Amino acid sequence: MTQRLHLVFGGELVDPQTNVFRDVSKIHIVGMFPNYETAFSAWKAEAQRTVDNAHMRYFIAHLHRLRDEEKSGSATEEVGH
Repeated sequence: MTQRLHLVFGGELVDPQTNVFRDVSKIHIVGMFPNYETAFSAWKAEAQRTVDNAHMRYFIAHLHRLRDEEKSGSATEEVGH
């Protein structure tokens, strides 16, 4: 069975029109989730909690898309080499 991990994270952006964080050290890691449905639920809760701050954004990263188990040298393994 393939595991499809999702990371939910967010923080304050420099400009609401971009995806550049004001302070990367203050990124809020909500958590890692085993499927999109639970990740979406966590994302929605954080987005609603911070709705009054137009600079706050939360994202869902599809971690399973970063690694292709079928290829011997995926892009993530090549980083830093």
